[in-house]
Amino acid sequence: MVVRPEKLASYPRNLSLERPSGSITAPAKAVAELKDPVDVLWIATKTYQLQTALESVQIAPGCMVPLLNGVDHIAALRARFVEERVVPATIAVEAERIAPGRFIQRSPFVRLNIASSGEPVLGAIVARLGDLGFTCQFIPNEQTLLWSKLCFLAPFALATSASGMNVGQILADGAWKQKLSSAIAEACAVANASGAEVDAAQIRAVFDSMPPAMRSSMQKDLAAGRQLELDAIGGPIVRGGERYGIDASTTADLMAAIRSKVGER
Repeated sequence: MVVRPEKLASYPRNLSLERPSGSITAPAKAVAELKDPVDVLWIATKTYQLQTALESVQIAPGCMVPLLNGVDHIAALRARFVEERVVPATIAVEAERIAPGRFIQRSPFVRLNIASSGEPVLGAIVARLGDLGFTCQFIPNEQTLLWSKLCFLAPFALATSASGMNVGQILADGAWKQKLSSAIAEACAVANASGAEVDAAQIRAVFDSMPPAMRSSMQKDLAAGRQLELDAIGGPIVRGGERYGIDASTTADLMAAIRSKVGER
């Protein structure tokens, strides 16, 4: 477990995860720098922490699996490391750190999607994660893999953060439900223009099946006064809209509303 240098001395020797199905505890060696060879490096920072975190990687791992939000980080990683070693992946889960080494999973699901290029190296690991209740898939099209999550995450994060509502409240409010639907349509249009194959109707169906009380990480970060991943999540849609001539005004308006909330603090 690679942690910040100032956290190293007090970091616990065991990690614990509280899940709806029970708790998991496992030993983990905390280090401030990655100096020894490893087969797989899972990258789970915020997007704005990536460059600083990579300074702690002193030896290239056999395989790197970034679980960051957005799409732009893949090109950045491949520019720095051997392209074939970077295996795009996405994870969908409502989880948060409640203390050093202690985490809580609030959603009843964990969905992990990985580019098919990583199957030879990660197949056995993915099978073990399946035993823990993860829903895992290998996806051939990297653009579909990355944009499928962003087409869900961006409307979810932006709508909940701008409105201050949870999913159930948004779906019950006609005006906010329409904004959510419009944001989904914009994201999917940009995704498909970027080479992905994403269906807006399927994304909307996911929202209908979500726990009503579910809130986004961005919404929680905004309430707590923490830095937001606003550009990483909404930026690719707005910039893609400009690139491909697609209207992304709802996404841009939601981002502006969130920026105004940040400015009010």
